[in-house]
Amino acid sequence: MTLEDIKKNNELKNEIDWDMTPTEAVTLYLEWGNNWARGGNYVIRSKDDVSHYFTVNTWGEKPVVYLIRRNSDEAVELAEFEMPDDIKEKFLDSIGHNKGVYSIEGDVRNWLEKEINC
Repeated sequence: MTLEDIKKNNELKNEIDWDMTPTEAVTLYLEWGNNWARGGNYVIRSKDDVSHYFTVNTWGEKPVVYLIRRNSDEAVELAEFEMPDDIKEKFLDSIGHNKGVYSIEGDVRNWLEKEINC
């Protein structure tokens, strides 16, 4: 799936949890019973509970944005794309060019929301 595919899929766009972080996803879906995550307002009850969220992965040569679909069974990468060069450089500077998996925030989130909702 591409960024264009996401733009055209209103059902999917409405399911994106813009505030979900990779850490919260692991807490919620892989450590059942941790209902204090997200202030105790969100509890996973079954494998039918699903979240869609974005991450930035910097383990490769270039940072990649993924749209993830996660439930308690698995995490599936639904989409993969690069961010624009100016945003990529700001992002890499903000994380000290370290390798890892990061939540979307700041310029990356603003760019994605603008792209998807235009």
